[in-house]
This record gives sequence, structure tokens and C-alpha cells, in this order.
Amino acid sequence: MFINKANSDIILVQIYVDDIIFGSSNAKLCEDFVKAMQGELEMSMMGELSFFLGLQVKQPEGIFVCQSKYWKDILKKFEMEACKAAAMPMSTNCYLGVDEAGPEVDQTKYRGLIGSLLYLTASRLDIMFLVCLCARFQSCPKESHLKVAKRILKYLKGTISMGL
Repeated sequence: MFINKANSDIILVQIYVDDIIFGSSNAKLCEDFVKAMQGELEMSMMGELSFFLGLQVKQPEGIFVCQSKYWKDILKKFEMEACKAAAMPMSTNCYLGVDEAGPEVDQTKYRGLIGSLLYLTASRLDIMFLVCLCARFQSCPKESHLKVAKRILKYLKGTISMGL
């Protein structure tokens, strides 16, 4: 991320491998940046940002960032496309702690689910606490932990329109 201030204006440039995203409080700074880059590199303008690193960006009146395509892929990956939506990410009477007596689950599958959910927290802060709580049990996940992680998926299904 590069930041350049010119008087009261600012230009932000984000570079990831061969993708560049930039924006400014002044259109002239963007035009100057494009000219400078095209003078140095073979660069094509793709237009207004709509998708970057799994983040969907919508700019109707402001900027809205979501990951609905990504979480739909997670539902499919963990075979939960047909699940019912949940109104809350966790039951109010649920306690999530070390469950020594509970049946164990596949660590690889559980860790994959938690990793996917952690990436999703970039645009879904409402699940951050619960996903981090579930992440604490990755070394020895039990059925009770997997049940809570799947409940988060059910909650996501019912809140498709949420984002930042």
C-alpha cells in the first residue's frame, strides 16, 4: 500500500502481484498516476473496481464490500448449500469450551472450515469473535466445535446482503 499526499488531497495505491488498485480524493491525481504508470509499464485500465482478492466491491452511493461469492463457495465446499438459515451465529444457551468427552472430528476438515471463515471475517466483523473462539480448538476439535462452526455457515446463509 502506497500513500501520497498532495496538499489536502491523497492518492492510495494498492499493489498485489500484477494487480494495481488506486483511488484518490482528486480525479487529477488519478489521471497523473495513470499517465506515469503507462509511461513505465504496459498497463490496461479495467475500469471501476468490482472484484479483488475475493472481495466484491459495489459503488452505488459510496463503497460496499462483501464476500457473498466466497461464502457461497464455502457452503458448497462443506456440503451445506441446502442448510436452513439461522438468525444468530450461535445459540444463546451454547457454551463452547474444551469438550474432552465429545466425539472427535476430522482435524483437516475442521481446520479448513475455520481457515475459510477467518478469511471471511475481512468483510463480516459480526462473526469475528465466534470464529476466533472456534479457532482455539483446532488442535483437537470435537463434534460440539464443528456444530458451532456449521452454525456460523447457517447464519451466513441468512445474511447474504451484509458487508462493509
